[in-house]
Amino acid sequence: MMYLMIAGGLLLLFAGGEALVRGSVSVARRLGISELVIGLTLVGFGTSVPELVTSLEAVSKGAVGISVGNVIGSNVANILLVLGVAAILSPILVQPRAIARDGSFMIAVTVLFCALLWFDQFSRPVGIALVVLLAAYLAFSIIADRRRDDPAAEMHEHEGETVEANYGLFLGLTIALAGLIGVVAGANFLVTGSVSLARSFGISETVIGLTIVAIGTSLPELATSIVAALRRKADVAIGNIIGSNIFNILGIIGVTAMVYPFSVRGSPAAEGLARGEPVSLVSMTDISTLILSVLLLVLFAFTGRRLSRWEGGILLGAYVLYMGLIFGLVPAPGGFAYGG
Repeated sequence: MMYLMIAGGLLLLFAGGEALVRGSVSVARRLGISELVIGLTLVGFGTSVPELVTSLEAVSKGAVGISVGNVIGSNVANILLVLGVAAILSPILVQPRAIARDGSFMIAVTVLFCALLWFDQFSRPVGIALVVLLAAYLAFSIIADRRRDDPAAEMHEHEGETVEANYGLFLGLTIALAGLIGVVAGANFLVTGSVSLARSFGISETVIGLTIVAIGTSLPELATSIVAALRRKADVAIGNIIGSNIFNILGIIGVTAMVYPFSVRGSPAAEGLARGEPVSLVSMTDISTLILSVLLLVLFAFTGRRLSRWEGGILLGAYVLYMGLIFGLVPAPGGFAYGG
């Protein structure tokens, strides 16, 4: 039963997420909202809605490991898995000026997220601060992108144009609402099934979040990036990944902490004690891989002006290695043990 719940949850998340984005984009177009704003908001961050709902559902049920693991795993998968596969299918030409601002901001918020993980600071005020930072960044980006000579503006417009959705206003609203219902139901099934799987096999909930949940909720980004790469609109593929990673940290972690303040230190009763202290739900391997994935993206995209097939192979190989570390198939360096 739990396998059916996980499979059904992933299917509903993917289908619901797609419907939500397409319905919302269609409504926005009917209301005369520009492709620039659509690309920056509804498309750039809309693909992260499955992660948001899943994380809220997980924390509400006390499965913090699934929630945090989902965000870390999704950000790692977006770069190493999604961009790796997209680059292997079609080498990605990159315009550094177009992604310089968003890429730099992604690096900054990733460092901030790692610091919050290290010091275990996920209180309600921190959550509010993250959401405010996201809103400020969106406002700044929209204002800056109105300069038509800005390469970033063209990239965000292309993001909006990749979504083929031109329904009537009522049909668009209906599709968006159906998509939202599907995402909520899918998140409930996925979290319930994942918690059951972790408890049945003694697997850490964090591991489930880093793998099954993260890969499942990253499917919209994978689909969008593959289509963009095959259409030779590579800047859209990278722009979508960068936007999604920013929203995952500021939006998902921010909203989750604002609604359900949490700790990444497992409770002694559930996790056991390590020298008298609760075990961290996040290992140094996870934090290191998150940082490494961002550095690889910067190295390949900003310096070489393209992601070639061999560089995509390196990204994908790094992801396979990370999966091996998580499941103990590859010896892991010293660090915190995974909590359950």
